Amino acid sequence: MAGSTPRAQHLIDGTWGAAAGRTFDVLDPATGELVGSAPVAEAADVRAALDAALKARDAWARTAPAERGGWLARAASRVAAAADELAELTTREMGKPLADARGGVLAGAGTLAQYAELGPLHRGKALQGGWAASDLMIPQPRGVVAAIVPWNDPVAVACGLLGAALVTGNVVVLKPSERAPHTLVRLAELLAEDLPPGVLGVLCGDGSTGAELAGAPEVDLVAHVGSTSAGRSIAAATARTGAKALLENGGKDPLLVDAGVDPRWAAAQAALGAFANAGQICTSVERVYVHADVAEEFLAALVERAEGLRLGAGADPFTELGPLVDVRHRDEVHRHVTEAVAAGAQLLCGGKLPDGPGAFYPATVLAGCTSDMLVMREETFGPVAPVQVVPSFEAGLAASAESEYGLAATVLTADMEHAQRAWRELPVGTVKVNAVFGGAPGGAAEPRGASGAGFGYGPELLDEMTTTKVVHVGTPSRTA
Repeated sequence: MAGSTPRAQHLIDGTWGAAAGRTFDVLDPATGELVGSAPVAEAADVRAALDAALKARDAWARTAPAERGGWLARAASRVAAAADELAELTTREMGKPLADARGGVLAGAGTLAQYAELGPLHRGKALQGGWAASDLMIPQPRGVVAAIVPWNDPVAVACGLLGAALVTGNVVVLKPSERAPHTLVRLAELLAEDLPPGVLGVLCGDGSTGAELAGAPEVDLVAHVGSTSAGRSIAAATARTGAKALLENGGKDPLLVDAGVDPRWAAAQAALGAFANAGQICTSVERVYVHADVAEEFLAALVERAEGLRLGAGADPFTELGPLVDVRHRDEVHRHVTEAVAAGAQLLCGGKLPDGPGAFYPATVLAGCTSDMLVMREETFGPVAPVQVVPSFEAGLAASAESEYGLAATVLTADMEHAQRAWRELPVGTVKVNAVFGGAPGGAAEPRGASGAGFGYGPELLDEMTTTKVVHVGTPSRTA
């Protein structure tokens, strides 16, 4: 696989291919070398994929849930067996360190296996009606699902949306990110191996393809994980067509470090949250509020952690911090940093563009940040930890809550009262206490504000992928 040219094509009505037309190149973010080229689906391609989906819709909806679950279980096994291949593609396209990429693939396979079991168990309700009648609430497939997925953890995210949609009887048209099309096309090949034609379609392309798909009147649900700007465009499109929008969009997740915690432990948590996957995780730590009592030791330990990370290509097994997805994104991250420094923030480490090829950016720590800086307001999505010192837990909690985003937040505290206040008061979908990542399997939250709407994970995603019908079955009259 290494060094070979992968394939990126459309899948329409069970056939892989691409009409002559526009294409785009995908470059390795570590080297700038060409990974491959992908076609841009135009309006006619979108039309053909949706026609195929509509043709397959009713038969797939009538397929027994246990049969759909069995198909998904087989697909999960194929994805797990191809973990090395998919991980290498992910690393080549978006730079994630290889071990992390493989972990994302295996997480995706695990999600498929989970939905293979949960799908056939998804059930409605029986209501207490009259003695001579039956009253039911029955979940049914929504119909045609458009899945528009991101590049930062492509296999894990796509497996969640595709698994839940297909096992509940929907047909799906997948639009991969233009930054990771080869990874997702290979994933779709594995999923579609024994599916009827039209049940799963794939359309490579750019933003114009996504807009065409999201605004199509034949689409019943658009599931999107990605930027807030794209999510808002999708919400506007679905408002016109009447489709449901399921959105997980940007975040500006705060980390609040309370007095009384070990500052070195807190710094390790902050470094993990801010620098993992080069800060390109939906729930990355994007802003830090640290109590003045522990601020000095915390900052020193955070800088030590940042400077100790090994920057390198994702394929290098010793790499701890891979490149950003591309140079354009790196320039935007650097703009946030330079704007903060110009506004008075202190650059404690990082913050400089490295020499040489690739989209590398060092782990960066900023102190003295204020709420009006871009790096504290807008999603940076890079390996940057902007820090503001606060005089009290209350001040830090209030600052953490001040954002248009509402995806997640983390609080590090030894005070149980503070922990209780934090999870109750922070206006976000997920609150993590004393750990930046982790949680029990099956957890699902609804993001708030600019971060989107609807459950994107867990058993609740099966509810999002179905619509509930109320049925009343009465007894015919026996009188003449």
